[in-house]
Amino acid sequence: MADECPKCPVCLPSYLATFADMMSLLLCFFVLLLSMAQTDVVRFKHMADSMKDAFGVQREIPATEIVMGVSVIKQEFSPSMAPPSPVNDLRQETQDETRENLKVQEAQTQQLREEIEQEADKLRKMLKNEITKGVLEVETAFPRIIVRISEKGSFPSGSDQFDRGFKDVMAKISDQLAALPGQVIVAGHTDDIPIATNRFRSNWELSASRAVTVAHALLDNLALDPRRLVVEGHADSKPLVPNDSPEHRARNRRVEIILMRGPEALPSKP
Repeated sequence: MADECPKCPVCLPSYLATFADMMSLLLCFFVLLLSMAQTDVVRFKHMADSMKDAFGVQREIPATEIVMGVSVIKQEFSPSMAPPSPVNDLRQETQDETRENLKVQEAQTQQLREEIEQEADKLRKMLKNEITKGVLEVETAFPRIIVRISEKGSFPSGSDQFDRGFKDVMAKISDQLAALPGQVIVAGHTDDIPIATNRFRSNWELSASRAVTVAHALLDNLALDPRRLVVEGHADSKPLVPNDSPEHRARNRRVEIILMRGPEALPSKP
């Protein structure tokens, strides 16, 4: 009987060598394909996300560095400037426009203040004698010029008729008001002592009647537009000082001519 063949040592199956060669070739093939391809970052991310969901990967790895290329082998990256958002552009334009409008409004307000002070100074110089005698006062309270006519030297006590010679003063005031823009408010005031006569039933009628008298004197100047005038009677409802002495009551008996400046004070067109 012939000698038996020696047994082969135990090892891997012979077909695995061929399989390993094939896997190596496929790996090289795909590496070459990937190295020659351009990677779309957005599509790659979408594909990676879909594969993550498909394979059930739940773990997230935060990215600490910005992608430095658009392909696997390209290392340099030149970032482009993203176009500004329309919302940001609109917000910036609105803020810039608001700042410019505020600057314009502040400049216009300052100019109006200066004009009001200059106009008040002209009135003070023109009415210097009456102011010295205590018949008139001229003051400013932006955006108003107030010419305050006291009862002393203008109206007899309890009357709505001018003292002799006071119409000349009213003519000077009306000339100045006619040359200035703005609304003119004529407001009559009294003290707190009630009046009851055949002509006036109360201080309301007396204050309103004195205001009407002043308004008619202003309108004697045909250059003054009647649409600019407003007549008010306040009786003792708006005292300058408390009605606690004869001097204070005399100060509260007055008629105020108020010139309102600014665009909102212009007369309305018919």
